Amino acid sequence: MNYEQASSDKRSRIVRRTWLGTTLCIGLFFSLVIVSQVVGQNTQKSQQNYSAILQNVYNFILNHYVDQVDPRVLYEGAMKGMFEALEDPYSTYLTESDMTDLNDTTQGSFGGVGLYISKPSGKLPEGKLPYVEVAAPIEDTPGWRAGIMPGDLILEINGESTDKLTMDEVLSRLRGEPGTEVTIRIRRGEKMEFPLTLKRAVIEVPTVKHAMIGDSIGYLKILTFTPMTVERTREAIEDFKKKNYQACIVDLRNNYGGLLNAAIGVADFFLDGGVVVSTKSRLPGESVVYTARRNPLVPPSIPVVVLINRASASASEIVAGALKDRGRAYLIGERSYGKGSVQQVFPIDTAGFKLTTARYYTPSDVNIDKKGIPPDMEVKEPELTEVQLESLNKLYQDNRIPNFVKNEGNASPQRIEEFARQVATTYNLDFQLVRRLIHNEQMRTKIAPVYDLEFDIQLQAAVRVLKEKNVPELIKQSKTLKQLQEEAEAKDEPVGSEGKSTNTQQ
Repeated sequence: MNYEQASSDKRSRIVRRTWLGTTLCIGLFFSLVIVSQVVGQNTQKSQQNYSAILQNVYNFILNHYVDQVDPRVLYEGAMKGMFEALEDPYSTYLTESDMTDLNDTTQGSFGGVGLYISKPSGKLPEGKLPYVEVAAPIEDTPGWRAGIMPGDLILEINGESTDKLTMDEVLSRLRGEPGTEVTIRIRRGEKMEFPLTLKRAVIEVPTVKHAMIGDSIGYLKILTFTPMTVERTREAIEDFKKKNYQACIVDLRNNYGGLLNAAIGVADFFLDGGVVVSTKSRLPGESVVYTARRNPLVPPSIPVVVLINRASASASEIVAGALKDRGRAYLIGERSYGKGSVQQVFPIDTAGFKLTTARYYTPSDVNIDKKGIPPDMEVKEPELTEVQLESLNKLYQDNRIPNFVKNEGNASPQRIEEFARQVATTYNLDFQLVRRLIHNEQMRTKIAPVYDLEFDIQLQAAVRVLKEKNVPELIKQSKTLKQLQEEAEAKDEPVGSEGKSTNTQQ
């Protein structure tokens, strides 16, 4: 065999192999395309089949169930079932009542009389009546102008007793179109009863409280994030500036969240450009990075401490996470709740649903869902043992503290301390806890102050840090959430478990 022939045969084999490989690749490609199309068609057909089956079962139940069925009951049951199947506590079907409550919060206002109220449920302590109790009137509202006071009982609404009404029913009767009237019957103390006719007005959901602590610290308490929060926060900071503040405390404790845009707007007051938060969706086009503007309202020279606890969630965690990751604030308190997802509300007639559409990430690219944000300095409220909880429950049932405050409303500090020590000994409870319970009961019939330095140990810690420590240096020594997460993963520990702790009595 000569060389040329061998080379030709070899090239032929190579060509044949090449074409064979190409043919196999093309065949495999078309197979994948066909399989993909079949799978897509089957998926689409399955979705259509499920919808048809649901409709058929719905109709069958309506026509064949032994008793007459309200179609709305079946519809709401099916809707609730679909959202429950997602196993996501934040994706839910919203009834008409749910939508009304949600709209009040997200819109920041509603038609009503302006009262914080509560209603007891379950077994009532001795002497406790099953009526609606006023926790506090909202300043400059119909209820406030009418002289309604904390501790007043609402016995009737438009002639209907409140003892059997649920809280939703009470709210629906007190709220209404601005300009319309509602008549309530008030009991104050044990014998004083009188009717009041209130004209409903537009009530702004309280979102921000602020005050100066001493001459130098501006205290900003954000209750929830509504459309009004950014403007009310701006007003508070401008007020601090007029009073020449030198430091700032942002209190996000017990703030369950609210609007994403409001959280971004608040963080913008403290950050000089850069990332505030990013949201990542399953649909790439819906992922967004939100940034702050330059020249913040709160200059970098003002040290900032943020207070968080186990009830700080969602939008409040966006603010806390942004200020921590960007090195703008020092966090004090307890690990936050850990809600790292974003929901959108979709109306359906008078009802609707809330669906998780994205997850949010802090500036260091961490999602804190089900993990929370650890504070830089942990200050925990004292936790009670099972025995102490039983003792505390017995104290509530015995009604000792309310009776003392009612009978000795003008008791001297010495008498209050004597009573507190007696109760603490009798029920085996911490003296400071009992003292705080007495204080809370006394404040129940007064307008609560913006802050309470006497009993709030986390706020006390924040004030001490601002007055005694170099906050910028503390912030430099703290770690971003990404660093904490990576360290925790390396050690197989909860994020931030190595965080600095402080004794609650310091």
